[in-house]
Amino acid sequence: MIGADLAGIDRWRVFVFALAVFSLTLRLLFGGWVELMPEETYYWNYAQHLDYGYLDHPPMVAWLIRATTALFGQNEFAVRAGSILCGAITTVFVYRLTRNVYGDAAALSSVALTQALPFFFLSGLLMTPDAPLTAAWSACLYYLERALVTEEAGAWWRAGVALGVGLVSKYTILLLAVVAVTYVIVNPGPRRWLRRFEPYLAALCALAVFAPVLIWNWQHEWASFVFQTSRRLAEAPRFALPSLIASVLVLLTPIGALAVVLAMNSRHAPAAAGRRFLMLATLLPLAVFVIFSLRHQVKLDWTGAPWVAVLPLLSAEMLWPGTASKTAPHTPAGTLSHDGRGALRNWVRSSWRLNLGTMMLLYAGGLYYLTQGLPGVGYSAHIELLPVGWRAVADQVVDAAQESRRQTGVDPVIAGLDRYAIASEIAFYGGQRLPAPPLTTSAHLFQGMGLMYERWTPSAALASRTLLLVAYDRNELGGRYVEPRFAKLGPIQTIALSRDGKPIRDMYYRFGYGYQP
Repeated sequence: MIGADLAGIDRWRVFVFALAVFSLTLRLLFGGWVELMPEETYYWNYAQHLDYGYLDHPPMVAWLIRATTALFGQNEFAVRAGSILCGAITTVFVYRLTRNVYGDAAALSSVALTQALPFFFLSGLLMTPDAPLTAAWSACLYYLERALVTEEAGAWWRAGVALGVGLVSKYTILLLAVVAVTYVIVNPGPRRWLRRFEPYLAALCALAVFAPVLIWNWQHEWASFVFQTSRRLAEAPRFALPSLIASVLVLLTPIGALAVVLAMNSRHAPAAAGRRFLMLATLLPLAVFVIFSLRHQVKLDWTGAPWVAVLPLLSAEMLWPGTASKTAPHTPAGTLSHDGRGALRNWVRSSWRLNLGTMMLLYAGGLYYLTQGLPGVGYSAHIELLPVGWRAVADQVVDAAQESRRQTGVDPVIAGLDRYAIASEIAFYGGQRLPAPPLTTSAHLFQGMGLMYERWTPSAALASRTLLLVAYDRNELGGRYVEPRFAKLGPIQTIALSRDGKPIRDMYYRFGYGYQP
């Protein structure tokens, strides 16, 4: 427990510094050691088919991977280098935002949160669209606070650029534009911006950055916008509010989720305008997701980036109650309140250090497990969720493909019988063994969904080709969707995956000759 004296504050600084160094070390060390997730290899395939847009996401993730792999080669660290950079950018802007609103001590606490809360740690490690989205979200939120709260006119165009970068990363950041408009309308002071040119300049900057994605969609019948809107709304109704609540507990930890509730009910007097803005930027996107979840499934990561706005509020709650102003003395996390605000708030405040430290140890243990294993602990069979075994899958499938090539003189097309995971992982890890990545495709050849593979490898282009079919379940390699499409099918072979003598799972493959769409 640390007290309110200078020595206690210094110890807190040491703790935060150690936390940040440990977090960065884990990312740098394991970012190049842990096998890529299927999503990461799918986005790596984006980068192999570089474009201004894609069906299921905007192109920023592909552009980053293309840049970092050009610098560092075709390896795991190179794919994830962009996410590590985005995590650093997020930390810087969250620190600056928190310092603007609540001062230096709260800003220091915000660094601890960006390093240790699950969503922010993982978005700074895994190369998904959430990495650049979160960096852009934090930058846009920072500049909007400068423009709307401190009335810095020059911050508007910077907010517009950040919004444009976010739109090129993931469309969710449009919610921040709604936050800005709402704040201007409901607050008399900021309402004057409606008569100034700066907000409209910001909108033009965002539109200019976003223009390539608009052009791609215009050229492709608005495919990406349709995929992200009407397609999701057309899904069968499903009450998913419990899943949304569970995702919050996972992304922020239970202590973090409870602290959000307390922060929203805090009575901090200082920084009233900044606090109102941050609360709106937290609650409005959350309300959208809550309403959506009443009839539709909500994915785990959807609420991730919007939690940037709550980090300054949580950081202020980690201080002595009522001393969160820029001029008042500050006390770091772990200090108890004695002002009668309640045992619950005291308990949460005193639990932060243990919570954050425990999370870092869990990350270290989990990442070590994915690379080296743990004594007496086996591996999950769900390699589509935990990245263990994909290199071995690719090795065995590539060996089979090369043997076929030696016998026939023709490279078979490798078809994973799922949306993208099998095809993407084999393309990445097979490409590390071959002069170029093998040609892979997905289940859209057999009336499944293939996302971008439907455009990269249309079924008509593969007519009469030999396919090497790979599946999780041997039953998927036959049946009415597969057998009628081939002149001949080879026997089903088993891929027995294991590590250090511990079985992981079996996968299966067979050759199909003379594919007919």
